[in-house]
Amino acid sequence: MSRHLTSKLTEYYAFPTNRSGLLMICTLSLLLACTAVKSTASGGQDDKLPPCPASPNCVSSDATDEVHRVESYRLLVASRQGWQVLLEVVAALPRTTVVTANDGYLHAESRSALFGFVDDVEFQLRPAGKIIAVRSASRLGYWDLGVNRRRVEQIRELLRARGVVG
Repeated sequence: MSRHLTSKLTEYYAFPTNRSGLLMICTLSLLLACTAVKSTASGGQDDKLPPCPASPNCVSSDATDEVHRVESYRLLVASRQGWQVLLEVVAALPRTTVVTANDGYLHAESRSALFGFVDDVEFQLRPAGKIIAVRSASRLGYWDLGVNRRRVEQIRELLRARGVVG
């Protein structure tokens, strides 16, 4: 492409050609990406956690497909004891805030280290089956690079280390 045509296209589309212009676009993009997005957390009102969207940025023990499925936490201790340890483990996770916690439902928000993107992490105690159902989902984007699955498995390992799950 000729230099003259490139110059005309740059003028027409107002595309920044210097570093400060590119920095401004990147900053604006990040700010827009970090705007508040409504949580999909259920509040523990149903007997199941909300389904995952079609995108691969969510995992759930209630999911039936391979892309989204993770195993529930199978308790080796009394349900209430396991639930209490889970509350402690989640509250101690870095960049994680407990939003709702009651006798059978826990909702926390985990923020990414670099850009502060929010993921919703939900747990539901199901004492009859001696399990804790789990769901972790990104609020934004399509792909999470496996972050939600790793978080669920990290929590499982922390619970296993405390003798709570098998």
